[in-house]
Amino acid sequence: MGVITSEALVQQAVSLAKDKKALRPVILDLREVSLVTDYFLIVSAQSRTQTLAIADHLQKELPQGSVQLISREGDPDGKWILLDYGSIVVHVFEEETREFYSLERLWAEAILTYA
Repeated sequence: MGVITSEALVQQAVSLAKDKKALRPVILDLREVSLVTDYFLIVSAQSRTQTLAIADHLQKELPQGSVQLISREGDPDGKWILLDYGSIVVHVFEEETREFYSLERLWAEAILTYA
């Protein structure tokens, strides 16, 4: 299996998150504003159970061999889970936590795409 581009990876992540009924998916293109990663994918969930289901599904289904999970982090209550794949970072939030952290506002200089 060949190397997957960050653009293709973030699109696959959007699709997989939607499989688990993720809400309000947003892609932030950080290529011009950050050296840390190319894209943030931010999605919301309605419960802890759903945040875990979305994150677990992404971790299991993103192309094995062509992309590797660098780290998985989050709070113990499951209100926020971060999956770092290097070129993309996925944030899965419960809605209230997403509003609190407001990454879209924090990274306002990034190009935002509603997915």
